[in-house]
Amino acid sequence: MSDLSRVNATNTARQGLVAGTVPSGQARNLLTRLAAWIDDRNLAFLVISVGMIVMLLWAGSYKMTAPGAEGIVPLVSHSPLIWWHFKLFGPYIGSDMIGLAEITAAILFIAGYFRPVAGIVGGLITTVMFFTTSTMLVTTPGAIISVPGIEGMRYMSFLGLFLFKDVIALGASFYLIGHFGHKAIAHENQG
Repeated sequence: MSDLSRVNATNTARQGLVAGTVPSGQARNLLTRLAAWIDDRNLAFLVISVGMIVMLLWAGSYKMTAPGAEGIVPLVSHSPLIWWHFKLFGPYIGSDMIGLAEITAAILFIAGYFRPVAGIVGGLITTVMFFTTSTMLVTTPGAIISVPGIEGMRYMSFLGLFLFKDVIALGASFYLIGHFGHKAIAHENQG
């Protein structure tokens, strides 16, 4: 192998390490081979994107029902960011608008498989949504409650755990923006 070939191979390996991708053939032990196999097949993206699409379609549709609208009234009315939403639109139209935003984001994620910029827009929508709902964890009464008999000890109720999933969904939104962003850059560089 010539010196130039060695330098190119080393630079390619370094770029892979920096980008977070290392070919599975370079993995040395079982755990790193497994991790590389999972990365090579893009399993994280597939699970996160399909899970996000299903969750958004399901939740968005549910918010367009009377029980769905009534169920989020306490969350929205205690939100420091969107408390005004139901005052302006009422709970049913307001909930329909939230549901429509969720369904729109899901459709944009689906379109992102073919047009990555659409996936980026979907990720931006869900980032705003899940940031907003993550703040409700702190502001919604009953989300964080005291442990009986232990002063100062607090934990998340079922409502708190329900809201906490949106912190994880916020991280998934950032991940999807990044993933679709890399695909969009690759698409731009090809054309």
